[in-house]
Amino acid sequence: MKITIETPLPGEEDEIIIKMATLSDDVLKMVRRLKDGTGKDTMAVYEDESIRMVPTRDILYFDATDNRVFAYTRENCFETRKKLFEIEELLAGSAFLRISKNAIVNIKAIDHLSPEFNGRFIASLKNGEDIIISRGYVPELKKKLGIGK
Repeated sequence: MKITIETPLPGEEDEIIIKMATLSDDVLKMVRRLKDGTGKDTMAVYEDESIRMVPTRDILYFDATDNRVFAYTRENCFETRKKLFEIEELLAGSAFLRISKNAIVNIKAIDHLSPEFNGRFIASLKNGEDIIISRGYVPELKKKLGIGK
């Protein structure tokens, strides 16, 4: 794939042109992020009635409970207005990984892992919390961490 970056002439508007025979899912996701103005560096979260921009590196994990999604940092819990699958798409290719039907974890926030019965793991996070990694998600976790087969 050829990538060309040009500086517009004075007075010209910035623009992005994509020429592809077939648009891949990755390119469509990138276009969606550009249109939404969202990226992987920060995330809008809600604290009471105010909106805060939290660096994603500060988020330890996301948890879905009662049709609401919460972002947990070391000190705080914030509500997001995104669905878990939207967060998973937004943070694809980053340090975040789906670990169960209800949770996404920042693997950089994991202090250590302990095997549990039935193929599950317990992830002890750097803030002292423990979260369960469902057995169906363990292979992807091992792959992301570069361990196992």
